[in-house]
Amino acid sequence: MTDESQPRPLALRGVEAGREKEHPSPHQLIAVIRFLAEDSANLIFSEHAQERMEERGISDEEVSMVLRLGEISGRIAAGNAEGEWRCKVVAKPRGSRQMGVVTIMMLEQRLFIATVEWEDR
Repeated sequence: MTDESQPRPLALRGVEAGREKEHPSPHQLIAVIRFLAEDSANLIFSEHAQERMEERGISDEEVSMVLRLGEISGRIAAGNAEGEWRCKVVAKPRGSRQMGVVTIMMLEQRLFIATVEWEDR
């Protein structure tokens, strides 16, 4: 669980101007993702992601590490609901291959893990 005294990263509130959503910068989004990934209770794994992790021998801890230490790769897209942002976070865990975690940040409160993949395929 996160410590309430711990400072929150730069919030994304205000990046939605009027009806059109303005994309957060990669710097803004990865700061919030890293903050949320510090607490495993903030991670929600889709059934698809769980299946891919089992198939590929990837642990929850490796996914968490990628989210805490990785960088955003590719574009940031608005999710299906207001306050959602979708991106891929990429890192190479020690002794492993480069991994990509497709993540949807939900209202700056949770991270929905859509899928997990190897980046060198």
